[in-house]
Amino acid sequence: MAQSLFWIAFAVVFYTYVGYALLIYLLSKLAGTPGNPVVSSEAELPEITLLVAAYNEEAYIEEKILNTIGLDYPEEKLQLWIVADGSTDRTVEICNRFNRVKVFYAAERKGKIHAVNRVVKEVTTPIIIFSDANTHLNKPALKNIIRHFADATVGGVAGEKRIASNSQDNASGSGEGLYWKYESALKTWDSDFTTTLGAAGELYAVRTQLYQPPAGNTIIEDFVTAMKIVAAHYRFVYEPNAFAVETASASMEDEWKRKVRISAGGIQAISLLPELLNIFNYGWISWQYVSHRAMRWSLAPLCLLLLLISNLLIWNYSSFYTVAAIGQVVFYLVAALGHLLRNKKVNLKGFFVPYYFTMMNLSVFAGALRLLRGKQSAVWEKAARAKK
Repeated sequence: MAQSLFWIAFAVVFYTYVGYALLIYLLSKLAGTPGNPVVSSEAELPEITLLVAAYNEEAYIEEKILNTIGLDYPEEKLQLWIVADGSTDRTVEICNRFNRVKVFYAAERKGKIHAVNRVVKEVTTPIIIFSDANTHLNKPALKNIIRHFADATVGGVAGEKRIASNSQDNASGSGEGLYWKYESALKTWDSDFTTTLGAAGELYAVRTQLYQPPAGNTIIEDFVTAMKIVAAHYRFVYEPNAFAVETASASMEDEWKRKVRISAGGIQAISLLPELLNIFNYGWISWQYVSHRAMRWSLAPLCLLLLLISNLLIWNYSSFYTVAAIGQVVFYLVAALGHLLRNKKVNLKGFFVPYYFTMMNLSVFAGALRLLRGKQSAVWEKAARAKK
């Protein structure tokens, strides 16, 4: 029984983190259609609304506005809207200094989803671009996103999230940066094959007519918004040449809080998107959704635990099981050491990979518990970001 559990758990873990990546890479190269988006002339570019939700963002909002104003897009075709519901700092005051900014404010704080849904109703441009207040976009980001909408089958475009890297980083900076490079590769291959699966709130765009307001209790609304468009049989394209840069979480405590929230939201999203499990309706997309997303928020963390327990029970059955057990124990010992040094600056970024990987999977258990106990709120839970 222990040997069977070991091999089942091993198969699930290997497939989730390695096997799927290899398969989607091959499929994207052999059967993918990356396309060749046409770059529109200035006259052909559509009007767009860039919408930023900013709750108590006085530390970042001026930089965000200046960054947006400096992007390569015709001024008369770019509307910058900032919704600052519930803010008690100087966010609204700072926004009001800029004539190009349209500010929306309500005194009551009901959460990001409520604030955004309230404002989206007033959008008249054909495309909405969502971005976070603490991110900087590269200069051609908007044009690189908009060019994909020339294809009528494209319902949305996901930009790339990048973590500002230092020569020395703590566990949060090292782990988060490496994780997003891995995620970016997967999203590129997913997109080239059929569609990318979800979008990061730092930067993504949708056709206004396709936007479906997420329910008020939705935890990761960016992912659900993107997948609802995919469920409507439109493609969501990944555009790595449109990127949003932000610093890593200030500490692993902040990153843990963020990961638990995302994990709870991921588990919730599975229940909110049951239609995507219908392989007869969505074909390859259902397989991608289960492999890339659902398994990470369900089977994979559980199988990591079963893999360790079953291996320890049979470690002396053969030399293979002995080596495997030693390897797992060493991996988690390095993770434990990474925990002790989590907020220290270390030159070797790969040192924190075991810790970040372990933390990421443990957060699924914590997220599931919070979700079951009704303790995970959809209202903003800001994680502090490291200083530049």
